[in-house]
Amino acid sequence: MSLSPLTHKAIGVAVIWNDRQQILIDKRRKQGLHGGFWEFPGGKIEPGETVEACIKREIMEELGIVVEVGDRLITIDHDYTKFTVRLHVHHCRHVSGEPQTIECDEICWVRLDEIDQFTFPEANKQIIAALRSS
Repeated sequence: MSLSPLTHKAIGVAVIWNDRQQILIDKRRKQGLHGGFWEFPGGKIEPGETVEACIKREIMEELGIVVEVGDRLITIDHDYTKFTVRLHVHHCRHVSGEPQTIECDEICWVRLDEIDQFTFPEANKQIIAALRSS
């Protein structure tokens, strides 16, 4: 019996800024991986889709808002037990729409200096560190 190779998932992740230098984070639904944790929104990149297109689509599907995708902040490879993920994290600007909890339990605009009050999955901590050093 051979071990099957780990599944690789490519994820587009948005660090969404508003005009008040606040970042949009959302709280994952209780059930599922990292249930109840806060995260930077995003999702799986579909075959043939660019990172930018993925982020725009996912943010519209999850939060109902339009964002402008900007510079890449960081790319993170993170291993889980059954799969590995590569997070393609980009700065984004909130363009229009009021964020809604379509696929999450809560949403919150936070300043970077308030972000430690929220519990994030391990991989997201590298995003926060990158934000602090940029």
